[in-house]
Amino acid sequence: MSDADRIVDLYERKAHDWAADRRRQPHFFEQGWLDRFLSLAPEGSAILDIGCGFGRPIAAYLIPQDRAVTGVDSSPTMIELCRRDFPDQDWRVTDMRTLDLGHRFGGILAWDSFFHLAHDDQRRMFPLFAAHALPGAPLMFTSGSEHGEAIGNLHGEPLYHASLAPDEYRALLAANGFAVLDACMHDPDCGGHTIWLARRAEHR
Repeated sequence: MSDADRIVDLYERKAHDWAADRRRQPHFFEQGWLDRFLSLAPEGSAILDIGCGFGRPIAAYLIPQDRAVTGVDSSPTMIELCRRDFPDQDWRVTDMRTLDLGHRFGGILAWDSFFHLAHDDQRRMFPLFAAHALPGAPLMFTSGSEHGEAIGNLHGEPLYHASLAPDEYRALLAANGFAVLDACMHDPDCGGHTIWLARRAEHR
């Protein structure tokens, strides 16, 4: 089994360790980008959080701002923590690669989750993003800055990451009805993340 194929099992086994790590994170560096994302989603609109983890800090920031969150994650333990802490939201155990909710959302996030997919799985996600986005909905996700693979570490075990080239992300977004609003490589104010912010065409 490849490192990419081990991701689902790894996050399930390390769910409580991951949650503890995130709770210890001293700085909420995602806030600026989340504010930009929210400024593009209509007030009160439902947000789809793909790879939501245990709901912190992303969903925990969205919910008090009158956003109904549907969170999907492949880890049953992560979703159990979400349901415990945010019982009024919609939490589902789902592999993002087979996402089929039958519903469109006012905004879609795939923050620090999409980049764990292998290259071909990433390519196949863009029609799924489009199928779940209302006209005009923002889409925001994190990636690498160039085509390749990288192996990190999650409590002593290999943690797979992959990225397509920026030009390919732009082409995939355009082919699926999204206009790129910003693509920031290694943002120093966001922990060095590479962030894509796009918007679904209004006429789709």
